[in-house]
Amino acid sequence: MIPPLPAKPRPGPPRRLFGGPGSLQRRLLLTAGACLAIALVAAGLSIGFILHRFVRGQIDGRLDDRILSLVSDLQPAADGTLSLGRDRDGPPFDRARSGWYWQVRRGEAVLRSGSLEERDLALPEMPVRRRDRDTPSPADGTGPWGEGLILRTLTVEGRASEPQTVYVASAPTAALRGPVLEALRTLLVCLGLIGLLLFAGVLVQVRLGLQPLRRLRDELAAVRAGELDRLPERQPTEVRPLAAEINALLHQNGINLEHARSQVANLAHGLKTPLATLSIALAETGGARDAALARQVDAMDRRIRHHLRRARTAAIGGSSRTRAHIAAHVADLAIALLRIHADKAIDFVNAVPNGLTAACDPQDLDEILGNLTENACKWCRGRVRVGAMREGKDVVIRVEDDGPGLDEAAMAEASIRGRRLDESRPGHGFGLPIAIELAELYGGSVVLGASELGGLDARLTLPA
Repeated sequence: MIPPLPAKPRPGPPRRLFGGPGSLQRRLLLTAGACLAIALVAAGLSIGFILHRFVRGQIDGRLDDRILSLVSDLQPAADGTLSLGRDRDGPPFDRARSGWYWQVRRGEAVLRSGSLEERDLALPEMPVRRRDRDTPSPADGTGPWGEGLILRTLTVEGRASEPQTVYVASAPTAALRGPVLEALRTLLVCLGLIGLLLFAGVLVQVRLGLQPLRRLRDELAAVRAGELDRLPERQPTEVRPLAAEINALLHQNGINLEHARSQVANLAHGLKTPLATLSIALAETGGARDAALARQVDAMDRRIRHHLRRARTAAIGGSSRTRAHIAAHVADLAIALLRIHADKAIDFVNAVPNGLTAACDPQDLDEILGNLTENACKWCRGRVRVGAMREGKDVVIRVEDDGPGLDEAAMAEASIRGRRLDESRPGHGFGLPIAIELAELYGGSVVLGASELGGLDARLTLPA
């Protein structure tokens, strides 16, 4: 017994994470990714600018506090010297060459922080301010050892003949750059993670948003395969008009297809059988005149079959929407054939898996399988076996018997219309050629071979 094979699932188009070239998903994701990148870069620059302003403000405030404390503690002497009421070299102004310096200059008198090591700070030109409205001014400069400095200066005009007093406090640029860079490194990591999460959210949103289109594609494939008659009416608002138009088109095509098939079937039944009978009758008489008429009948038969084939092919151009369950048809044929050949007590084995289908009109499948199984029951000794399996995009149906079988020459002759290999058995010799012709109309074939049961193996191939 042929073991039933499960039908392979219909292969769908390969799924890509970002879609193929020209896809809506790819276009949406690229646009969203570009917008996210621009937004994250702008956010990084803005936050970096804010951080720079904040850290610079903290440093400026610290330096301004030092200058104001110097102003309040400065004690000029009558001889022109300067002194402070208390020590102002606390951390970080006590570390030599650290960039944290302060300096007070009035004329030739100078007070410096210990970190300057008796060196002077070069000051930029600054406007003179009155003391009652003085606030330190920002400036950038270079230290005695060439290091970059952040400067805060305050110039106070003296009374009468007193010279002006210049107060300076500085911090190294590293005090600004270091914290900002450290914060920016952490910020970039956070922005990167936020960007990934946002892009993942966009990806999910795009995939969910396009899911109705993918579902519509699968439903159209199911309609084409014969699993559905029409698209479901329950669709998203944006897709519903498209589904309605497709359903209307399917309905109209179905009406046209049914009309064309009816016309082809009527023409086939009206012409094929009388011509076949006339051809056989003329061949049996054997006269010269009858031979000439037989040739004309054969020419008519070929032309009619040619145009019928073209019309039938056009009529079943949408045959992929028609599906026939093979096991059910084989079971119905088995009941009829076992009654016809009740005298032989045939062991008819239906080994077709349930659910296996062929893209073929049910009436045509009955005609093809009917001819093949009829021949098998006619020539078998007592056993007929029908099995089927899925092979890629096709389904292969095997009709086997345990009869005498055929050699290669006889197999070739058996496919010729009207050729009978055994005149002792009833029939006209049209069964197998008709089965072959119908199978070829669906893009299939019928191949004869030797069966494992000892008789003939008719292998029918049809699109699944």
